[in-house]
This record gives sequence, C-alpha cells and structure tokens, in this order.
Amino acid sequence: MSTPGTHSLVAGTDFDAIVDVLSGKSIAVVTGAGMSTDSGIPDYRGPDSPPRNPMTYQQFIGDDEFRRHYWARNHVGWRHMDAARPNLGHRSLAALERRGVVSGVITQNVDMLHTKAGSRHVIDLHGVYARVRCLSCGRLISRFTLAQRLDDLNPGFLESVAPAAGVEIAPDADAVLTSTAHFRMVDCAYCGGVLKPDIVYFGESVPKPRVTEAFDLVDRSDAVLVLGSSLTVMSGLRFVRRAAKAGIPIVIVNRGPTRGDEFATVTSHAGTSETVTALLDALPSP
Repeated sequence: MSTPGTHSLVAGTDFDAIVDVLSGKSIAVVTGAGMSTDSGIPDYRGPDSPPRNPMTYQQFIGDDEFRRHYWARNHVGWRHMDAARPNLGHRSLAALERRGVVSGVITQNVDMLHTKAGSRHVIDLHGVYARVRCLSCGRLISRFTLAQRLDDLNPGFLESVAPAAGVEIAPDADAVLTSTAHFRMVDCAYCGGVLKPDIVYFGESVPKPRVTEAFDLVDRSDAVLVLGSSLTVMSGLRFVRRAAKAGIPIVIVNRGPTRGDEFATVTSHAGTSETVTALLDALPSP
C-alpha cells in the first residue's frame, strides 16, 4: 500500500512538522471536495475552480420548474459520480484506519469514495448521492431505482445530451446542462410527495444526530487532520473549533488558505493524495 519515495511528493511543505504532530495519535479526519479532485470530481473553492452557485434548499422546495431542471441535470450527473473511483488518498486513509491510526472520517463530500475505498467509520455529514428521500413520507429509495423510473418516462433523454458527454459535473452530482425543457420528473411512488436527493443543501441544516456523532469522534481523538476543505461553511469549521477549544492539535492540508488556519497547529498547501500517501509511510501504528 505504501509507495517508496512518497516523502519527495510533498517536499517543500511542512511535512516533517505534520508527522511530528500526528505521530502516535488517534486521528479524526475531516475531508472536503479537494479530497476527490484526483478522482475527477471538481471542488467548490479551489484556486483553479470556476465560480459556482450551488443550489439552495429554498430554491429546490420553492420552485417546481427549478426542481425539474435540477433533476434533469442530476439524471446525467449522478452517473458520472457513480462511476468515480477512490484515489490513492482515499485508499491510504482506509489503510491508516485499518492500522488503527485514523479513528474515523467526517466527510463533507457526497461521493461515497471513502466508503468505496474501504473506510469503515465514515460520517457522511452532507448525505450521499446514491439515495433519494421523499419530503412527505420520508421513504428512502436508491438513486438507481429512481433512474430506472426516469429513463422510462424520458426515453432518449440521455442520448439527447450525449454531445455534452464531456460536460462539467459539480461536486453535488449536478451536471451543467442548459437545455432540459423536455425532461419530465416523477413524484414519490408511495405517497406522491416531492423527491429530493438525500443530500444537505445550502441553507439546510445537517441532522443533529450526525453532528453529535462527529463531535464525539473529535472528542475521543488525539488530533484532527483536515484534508481538502476550505472550511468556508460552518458545517466543517465547527469541528476544527471544537478541537481547538479542547486543545487537540489540528493539521490542515489544502491547496489554498482556509477559514480554520488560525486554529491550526500546522498548515500545508500540498495536495491531499500525496500527503496522505506519505503519511501512510511515515506514521507508525499505535
């Protein structure tokens, strides 16, 4: 699993300081969109990312036409996310967990790549792309099941957007399409209610039990490692603040400054995959 010479991949960073902080500790990991860029999923706020206007919860529930347009884009985008595979960083984190170094992962991503990589204790803070929830009866169905219904109702839709096969896919599985007027959406097969991806949108609160579980993970860990998150929104920053208040050392690895840098023991602007791979070589098992 480890790769000879991976230390050289992070040369010029504070890698030795990172190792000093994390060695011998049980590490809670917080990951953001930058963790998955090496798997072909773009991030929100990286230095090279285009401006993004993520959909809000209020937009989704308040406008039928907006919601239909979203589902048309998602019908394309979720397939690209489903096809994405864990990168070396995801796999290295899973290996560190198996060795007892990583106590768990709190991820802001909805791509399920940590689970696909073999991580066992993953808190999907913002939900996952592969489930759909009815806002009326609360039933959950798989995104694949919904896709089958939408394919039946929209024959030829995917083929009609085939020329845009190289279309950009946002981190929430939303494909950037412009022409969706011919797409038809379905309602819940059980109660006729509105269907929504089981994802926490901007303007929507993370379920309290999920937040409590994540706080508990931080509290029982000896260090916090943030990977690929600008910590711009409070849903991720609160865990860094929690650790700082408790005197738990914090390492932040992100390509660019973050909102949590003031709380960090060490910050590094290296890539996440090469850093975690190097840590797999450098950190001893407990």
